[in-house]
Amino acid sequence: MSGTDTTFKRAGRPANYVNPRQIVAAAGFNRWLVPPAALAIHLCLGMAYGFSVFWLPLSRVVGGTEPLECPAGSSALNFLFATNCDWLVSDLNWIFSLFIVFLGVAAAIWGGWMERVGPRKAGLLSAFLWCGGLVVGGAGIYLHQLWILWLGTGVMGGIGLGLGYISPVSTLIKWFPDRRGMAIGMAVMGFGGGPMIGAPLAQMLMEHFATAGSTGVWQTFVAMGVIYFVFMAGGALGYRVPPPGWQPAGWTPPARNNNSMITSGQVHVRDAHKTVAFWAIWIVLCMNVSAGIGVLSMASPMLQEIFGGGLVGHPKISFNDLNINQLEKVAAIAAGFAGLLSLFNIGGRFFWATLSDRIGRKGTYFVFFLLGIVLYAIAPWAAHTGNKVLFTSCFCIILSMYGGGFGTTPAYVADMFGTRFVGAIHGRLLTAWSTAGIIGPVLVSYMRDSAIANGVARSSVYDVTLYLLAGLQVIGLIANMMVRPVGEKWFMAEEELPAPFAEPVARAAVGAPGARPLSLGVVLAWAAVLLPMIWGVLMTLSKVAALFS
Repeated sequence: MSGTDTTFKRAGRPANYVNPRQIVAAAGFNRWLVPPAALAIHLCLGMAYGFSVFWLPLSRVVGGTEPLECPAGSSALNFLFATNCDWLVSDLNWIFSLFIVFLGVAAAIWGGWMERVGPRKAGLLSAFLWCGGLVVGGAGIYLHQLWILWLGTGVMGGIGLGLGYISPVSTLIKWFPDRRGMAIGMAVMGFGGGPMIGAPLAQMLMEHFATAGSTGVWQTFVAMGVIYFVFMAGGALGYRVPPPGWQPAGWTPPARNNNSMITSGQVHVRDAHKTVAFWAIWIVLCMNVSAGIGVLSMASPMLQEIFGGGLVGHPKISFNDLNINQLEKVAAIAAGFAGLLSLFNIGGRFFWATLSDRIGRKGTYFVFFLLGIVLYAIAPWAAHTGNKVLFTSCFCIILSMYGGGFGTTPAYVADMFGTRFVGAIHGRLLTAWSTAGIIGPVLVSYMRDSAIANGVARSSVYDVTLYLLAGLQVIGLIANMMVRPVGEKWFMAEEELPAPFAEPVARAAVGAPGARPLSLGVVLAWAAVLLPMIWGVLMTLSKVAALFS
């Protein structure tokens, strides 16, 4: 595969690092420089999934070694402003909910703006908001004002998440029309891999900054904000867009076919939501994510409660009867289980997205839902028979498909609606993620609590929930069947297409190979993102080892 492609040469223009017309790639630009730029941003944003590492230290900022409870009779709003008592983990967990909600809202509202101004400006703004949110959150921790933490890290950071998440989508799809799924899979793999790097890094920083009178959390927020800004700004400045008319050397677009699942037209973002295909894909994404994120949110307690003493060689001892020493060992094994799921979540984003280039996006989602129905249905049986290998395997595959959905959906959008507004349309579809971020965790946690309240044994409290998650897969399967090619009445006429960032390239230049040996710049760019990922994988595998020891 050629790493270099010929585009047009800019000349005589003053430098402007964010002007969309001046981020168009020059002749000889290597398109393989764009994926590491996207990864640099997504690896930093992915720390949103690893924020639980902060909950316990934040819950004892005032008390130090133990949480200091608020005085009896404190008002319901006292926790927002109180400086003399510690926050509850349940109050802190709202930060994650704010992340997911504002990610979807920001992507939906500003996706069209991103298409107009280009990915570089959106990526830089994302860096300022996400990293600035961490710094503001650090100030909130230092002042012990939860409302500042919510607004800074949760809301401000969540908006940064949304802008950063969609910033590379349309760019990568335009650079890799021949490998749409693979290109997006490479980028969103970083979002799934963010916690592998960020969580152990945060733990190391907190240990470094901790003193007799401080847990080191606010200093860690500020330090990570600075570190992440360097990586994200570098990634954003690395974005380039191809000139209109560019295509990879030697690649021929697929022939137009009225029954094809890859459109030949362009649908405006203002019209996409008026089509059946948009809402069918919305439901497809929502059902896949609801089930996966529900499992992810309860992975550790689920394994501990279902298998109890069976995890440490005492299958007849239930979770409630474990002693403190056994509970610690079981918790370590459950951490390994969560780490294993994280690895499959990351790998699935690339594997399934790449496979979708061969079997199609619709076919990939059919695999997700049909296989998901079977896996969710047999998981309770695997649990009751004590088959830990089968149970673990079920959820590893499930989490790979959960991650795969994020890698496949942007390419699905491009196939259905064209590439001109793919970032904006995908941004609106991410409201399905926001919705799923509420449905999945609430469904799993509340069904668990209800089962426990009704006296169901801990080993069986997830049975009904898993069957309900199988039901969500059925809904997703039906919605996927409803995805049909978008009618030509929704295609924009040639004169309606927005003005491109640059003039079209000459036809003779479109297919020119412009090949050159692998450059040092490409090697360094990939090393900058792969080395932290390798370190994160090794840290995760060290925890996974406890699961099989």
